[in-house]
Amino acid sequence: MTNILDFLPEELSKEIQPLFRVKQICQWIYQRYADDFSQMSNLPKDLREKLSKIYHFSPLKCIKQEQSKDSSIKYLFELLDGLRVESVLLPMKEEKFDAEGKRLAHAKFTICVSSQVGCRSGCSFCLTAKGGLKRNLSAGEIVGQILWIKKQHKIPYERRVNIVYMGMGEPLDNLKNVAKAVQILSHNDTLAISPRRQTISTSGLAKQIKELGEMNLGVLLAISLHAVNDELRTQLMPINKAYNIASVIQAVREFPIDMRKRVMFEYLLIDGINDKIEHAKELVRLLNGIKAKVNLILFNPHQGSIYQRPSLENAVKFQDLLSSKGVTCTIRESKGLDISAACGQLKEREGGI
Repeated sequence: MTNILDFLPEELSKEIQPLFRVKQICQWIYQRYADDFSQMSNLPKDLREKLSKIYHFSPLKCIKQEQSKDSSIKYLFELLDGLRVESVLLPMKEEKFDAEGKRLAHAKFTICVSSQVGCRSGCSFCLTAKGGLKRNLSAGEIVGQILWIKKQHKIPYERRVNIVYMGMGEPLDNLKNVAKAVQILSHNDTLAISPRRQTISTSGLAKQIKELGEMNLGVLLAISLHAVNDELRTQLMPINKAYNIASVIQAVREFPIDMRKRVMFEYLLIDGINDKIEHAKELVRLLNGIKAKVNLILFNPHQGSIYQRPSLENAVKFQDLLSSKGVTCTIRESKGLDISAACGQLKEREGGI
């Protein structure tokens, strides 16, 4: 059977008539979180039976999950072919109530989704890369991660979540399917998650950054930079051999960005490797003229890694230098560290999740 989550509503309308039936189907799947076509009570019985023979909307199943002490939750999903990916739900703000129990603010969530089974970028600090690339995820398999998590936690349709394509895989290495997932997720007849709430993170595929910009999807862009000279970046990220720092920075300068937003630069601080003040000074020079925000991430250790987590003191010194030069900079808290759900720790494993 075919995964119905792989299709935009207008694509489904070529197969399912009349158009209002497509809208009803999408409402049941994306807004009412139906589990089966038989639940779609406002569709004719014969249509429901026909649809159930052609389509399914369960491209994955959760086989294990683990909750962190910071309330982050990591999920291990098994795909229909038996391969596995991980996703993470990150609580960003808790619900707030007044003394009488009236809700003052809703909870806010970010969902970190995978775009590939494994990854071929080969970053030396990342656990996902250790197993290599198995295959790309389809658009529907990407969408399915968000839909399943929203359904599982009863997050109402009208409560928007933020999406970050920062899980397993290099999103721009699967640009076609990631771009379609963005379009499906943002469609008014599905989850209506604005592109401005969706961030695509890349290790720096300059050619694909340009292609993404030409698509003009309206998404936010995050660049995993992690080094300020080509020699060190090539050691950390072999992809730098194909796309050096200069080519990445040039692609970023040409990328269309909402004037209210900034291009995010992820910079993983590794003790004694790239966390010195001279590195911070060079980063300021590199970002000159770019409306940028730098997220400093303290290296998240994992089994077999040769790197060490830097001290918070060094991270603060690095941040202070950038801030003093007018670069917006934050030290990002690594959520889910105790359950190996932080950046660079995801892997398609069952044991030890």
